[in-house]
Amino acid sequence: MSCASVASPIEIFAAGDVGRRRHWSDEDKIRIVEESLRGFRQGSATARRYGISRSLLSIWRREYRRGTLGCPDVGDGFVPLVMEGAALAPSDHASHGSGDARIDITLTNGRRMTIPASLAPSHLAALLAVVDPR
Repeated sequence: MSCASVASPIEIFAAGDVGRRRHWSDEDKIRIVEESLRGFRQGSATARRYGISRSLLSIWRREYRRGTLGCPDVGDGFVPLVMEGAALAPSDHASHGSGDARIDITLTNGRRMTIPASLAPSHLAALLAVVDPR
């Protein structure tokens, strides 16, 4: 009786290919991470689609949540700002002087806060130290 063996496909590297690595641009990393966050259980599928390990994608996702992906020189005090919603109409600019203007802030730890637009930066810094300590 003949013995059939199953061999997995192998890839033979040429001498010049030794140590080859793909280098992902910061824009590509951000695009891949955002794609992986779009739906339920998309991390593994996205990693397979781009031929990267799930652990590498997890590292990129962690850096993305912290705001350090693509910004190696950014310190702990800086987080990228994302503006959502429609631009202000010219009639909305008049309301900025009034005390009822508010700013919604979503922190990297998932907490949200709404503050008055007239809040002093020093008071905001004190609030952030309590709500999002590092």
